[in-house]
Amino acid sequence: MLKPLVDLELKKTNGRTGAGTGPAARQEQGVLANAVRSDSEALLRAYSVDWDGLSEQAVAERLQKYGPNTVAAAETDAWWRHLVHAFNNAFILLLLALAAVAAISGDSQAATIIATMVLVSAILRFAQEFRSSKAAEKLNELVQTTATVTRGGVKVETAVDELVPGDIVHLSAGDMVPADLRLLATKDLFVSQAALTGESMPVEKSAQVDGVPHAELTEQPTLCFMGTNVISGTGTGLVLQTGAGTHLGALAREVTGRRVETDFDRGVSRVSRLLIRFTLVMVPLVFVLNGWTKGDWGQAFFFALSVAVGLTPEMLPMVVTANLARGAVSMSRKKVIVKRLHSIQNFGAMDVLCSDKTGTLTQDRVVLERHLDVLGRASEKVLQLAYLNSYYQTGLKNLLDVAVLQHAELEQGLHLATDYRLVDEIPFDFVRRRISVAVETDKAEELLITKGAVEEMLRITSLVDVDRQLVPLKDELREKALRMARALNEEGFRVIAVGYRKFALGKAVYSVADECELILAGFVAFLDPPKESAAPAIRALKEHGVSVKILTGDNEVVTRKICTEVGIAAGRILLGREIARMDDEALGKVVEETAVFAKVSPLEKARVISALKAQGHVVGFLGDGINDAAALREADIGISVNTAVDVAKESADIILLEKSLMVLEEGVLEGRRTFGNIVKYIRMGTSSNFGNMLSVLGASVWLPFLPMLPVQLLVQNLLYDFSQTAIPFDEVEEEYLKAPRRWDVAAIGRFMLFLGPVSSLFDYATFALMWFYFGAKTPAGQSLFQTGWFVEGLLSQTLIVHIIRTRRIPFLESRAALPLSLLTGLVICAGLAIPFTPFGKTLGLRPLPGVYFGWLVVILSAYGVLTQWMKNWFARRFGYY
Repeated sequence: MLKPLVDLELKKTNGRTGAGTGPAARQEQGVLANAVRSDSEALLRAYSVDWDGLSEQAVAERLQKYGPNTVAAAETDAWWRHLVHAFNNAFILLLLALAAVAAISGDSQAATIIATMVLVSAILRFAQEFRSSKAAEKLNELVQTTATVTRGGVKVETAVDELVPGDIVHLSAGDMVPADLRLLATKDLFVSQAALTGESMPVEKSAQVDGVPHAELTEQPTLCFMGTNVISGTGTGLVLQTGAGTHLGALAREVTGRRVETDFDRGVSRVSRLLIRFTLVMVPLVFVLNGWTKGDWGQAFFFALSVAVGLTPEMLPMVVTANLARGAVSMSRKKVIVKRLHSIQNFGAMDVLCSDKTGTLTQDRVVLERHLDVLGRASEKVLQLAYLNSYYQTGLKNLLDVAVLQHAELEQGLHLATDYRLVDEIPFDFVRRRISVAVETDKAEELLITKGAVEEMLRITSLVDVDRQLVPLKDELREKALRMARALNEEGFRVIAVGYRKFALGKAVYSVADECELILAGFVAFLDPPKESAAPAIRALKEHGVSVKILTGDNEVVTRKICTEVGIAAGRILLGREIARMDDEALGKVVEETAVFAKVSPLEKARVISALKAQGHVVGFLGDGINDAAALREADIGISVNTAVDVAKESADIILLEKSLMVLEEGVLEGRRTFGNIVKYIRMGTSSNFGNMLSVLGASVWLPFLPMLPVQLLVQNLLYDFSQTAIPFDEVEEEYLKAPRRWDVAAIGRFMLFLGPVSSLFDYATFALMWFYFGAKTPAGQSLFQTGWFVEGLLSQTLIVHIIRTRRIPFLESRAALPLSLLTGLVICAGLAIPFTPFGKTLGLRPLPGVYFGWLVVILSAYGVLTQWMKNWFARRFGYY
């Protein structure tokens, strides 16, 4: 016997219990197992509900008891989690370790400076992440997923997170299953459980207990699970568990914190590993050289520690996060929701955009233009049959159904309230490509009315209705019908065939087997014009190096017409049946040359995207239908629209709140701007650090004293880092935005090897100046030597920000954004002033003679000219900048 609801104790776990083995997981399995063994009436009694659903008071009480219907992962939005995450980075942790070592060793000054650097980086990162998450939350409220429930005897739409155990939920094609359900009634219900089981084929669900033992809960036909989606059919179910108590919630607890690593993540990791390896090699070498040549191993240790701090790109997490967050906020102003922050960079790396046709390239407003018999004459009967089919089907009404139902005058003309009654329904699916309803008429008969794709309909048709006379569908008449449909397609119409079959009263239950020997009534033709923004958007994407491919379930004739109108050269159109015969290797060769794929199934769309990815492309997919969910998940970046079905919105990375496709171009450019500014920081940091290390190594061997005291090196590094915090606000030049951008760690390494020695060359020039001209050769003169390199090193590093940020001539052909110019200017002023202040004196610095600054201008000018030349040579030689 099923336990009463009050004894089930479906308490929130808040992500604290592991899936599969903990008490919450066992409880979840027990509740579901009990539900499988119970009949519908026993279940309703156990959950203290009847077929009229819960009352508003009962809903409020249960929502208070069990909490919102969200899985544990959603709780990461708390501000303190963002703050902790800001410190959770290899570079930050390394600096904290170095600060601890400095404090334990008694160097409180160094520990304070390192801690300051950590706080600046982490707090800036936290501020940017928290700001972007709040902006995303506000926009996400606009695309809240809803469920249809019965409450108080009335069907209503309610937010999914407001569902409670005991709610009665109604499912139809395109719905996400909003909680764990025990089915009470179904009609040809097929559900995709790929999100839970990985099984690509839909499974049939039923309210009837089959009595067969099943090893897995997901195999139970009477259960539907949160996170799965309805492919076809309808169903009614009782909510058993919500939120963290669901099967999906248990899985979410098991994988909390794990996320599929994207190309962007892998690129950042590779760059980070490059810098860490460089640090691990250089720091011990500096320590040994200075300890051996100077004889003071304690001082050598602190100097090596300071070098380690200087080599650590502690601002990298902040710069990455700030750039991504700024991109997300910028896109939010254009009413674009960025569900996954790193998808912004994937936008910039995308070089192929695949798109569904209907509803994405074409307008939402489909118009029923013609209703014709097989001879091409206007037919009122065809329109009436199409109206009855669209009116009585209970599943997801697509744009074609909406267009048919615009003829509202037929509702009264056909006397639907008195002359017709729905008997049964055979829902649409993407294999049959048709939908049927059975209605009882005032003529004491049952009429099965079917509408669907022309070719599929002709295969199950044996007769034709011509002037109310039934004529056998012979080859000649079949060809005539196909020619007429093709001619309409070539004019840009989408054509649907309408047929019917009569049955005696009392059949009551219909199945796919009854869809045979139909009578063809005629065709309905819809005009589905392209969006006004489609052609300019596709043109703009092509100009920026993104090729556009169309993947549609529609026929090739209509598809070719639409593609021509939006500026896509269709060429050879590859059909779904051809894809089905190809292996992955053959498909990989064909997808490169093909721009349009027609009559493809949902799985074939995903196969095409997978084949493009295997060829080295970064692939985006734009879609809004049930049949687009698999492709949206397979793509590197899934893009959908606010009016899409639930499963499409859940599968997407980006959601467009407005239908203008021009925002796609904006997304691509925003992604490239984001990536461009991140790469600027990495180029600056790697080349500058490499140059500094060459300088430190040489000075360690040559000088009888340290080239710079540890605390001086730390302050210099802190000031330089401060000057780079405005990089996310910098502009990126037009030529950089022209082509897709991806990580090239090898190129970054080459850039470091070629540009780093240039800065080192002028460091040695400064060493020579201080040694020979100013006579700072002895430990007594080391303060002057160290001050000279402190100022020159800081100013040259700050100057490099302006030189490396652009391919052009800095200051003349390209100027940094105002925040970056102000910060670098402030740091330059600070670097020049510090030696003349009491603070400089505490650092061991001293005022510099006036003649030094004349030499400084010469050194920095020569450095700027040589770096500019080397930068241009590198870009020409390696084709990378």
